[in-house]
Amino acid sequence: MSLTRIVARTAGAGALAGAALTAYAAAEARAYTLRRVEVPALPPGQRPLRVLHLSDLHMTPGQRRKQEWLAGLASLQPDLVVNTGDNLSHRDAVPVVRDALGALLDVPGIYVLGSNDYFAPGMRNPVRYLMPDNGKRHVDTPQLPWPELKATFTGRGWLDLTNTRARLVVGETTLALAGVDDPHLSYDRLDEVAGPADADADLRLGVAHAPYLRVLDAFAADGYDAVLAGHTHGGQICVPGIGALATNCDLDRARAKGLHRHPADSHPGDPGSSWLHVSAGLGTNPYTRIRVACRPEATLLTLTARL
Repeated sequence: MSLTRIVARTAGAGALAGAALTAYAAAEARAYTLRRVEVPALPPGQRPLRVLHLSDLHMTPGQRRKQEWLAGLASLQPDLVVNTGDNLSHRDAVPVVRDALGALLDVPGIYVLGSNDYFAPGMRNPVRYLMPDNGKRHVDTPQLPWPELKATFTGRGWLDLTNTRARLVVGETTLALAGVDDPHLSYDRLDEVAGPADADADLRLGVAHAPYLRVLDAFAADGYDAVLAGHTHGGQICVPGIGALATNCDLDRARAKGLHRHPADSHPGDPGSSWLHVSAGLGTNPYTRIRVACRPEATLLTLTARL
């Protein structure tokens, strides 16, 4: 066989493999998955609390399958909804998000915003996320209608935890809450939520969009039992046996999604230690709707009594 034919066949095989991988990655980005996780974070004898953690919807009006799947989560009948931001990817997406959440907006809820609630997404090379962070943030794109999003959530009774602390009673559980604005944009104001968490509460919960270590360290040191965040997309592109290749923040890749401890080498009961749940989220940048070995997700966290 001539060298020309060998090169042609090799190129053809490579193109076919690339097309197959792209098709798989596009299908993976639409394979919406519900995770179920138990977290022993409540006082002994306390009844379980079912918390639905939503993050990174990155919604556009045309994403009908995602909207229908999200609407179906109301059948879980959670006790509390925690939304950790990046709901929008289009200027007309607020009513779409509202309608997709549907009856979940009637459930007690808390929220913070992410960078893609504030600013429209742009065309970006996904490979750039594998490079060291140069500190540049894309705040030069048009603003999205985040005030309308806030008004929608707050108008239905959800608590806005933007750089603030609050207290909420859900059933028989009293929660001490603290949240910060998006750390990825350096909008977080930790000094405004600093101080020991309310020791009288049954559960102390911290919330942020992006799980930067400065935020996780502060919440853990102040005595919060658990911290919920999103932003990482679980790495979005993962390699079997290796996992996430990047987190788009300073969190280690091993904790890009799922339930872990913070600090990473701590154990339940250690002073200055908390649970950390990072949602891989439901969406992607609308211009690169691909995921590899990392399905889009929402998580039903069942908080149970500590042993």
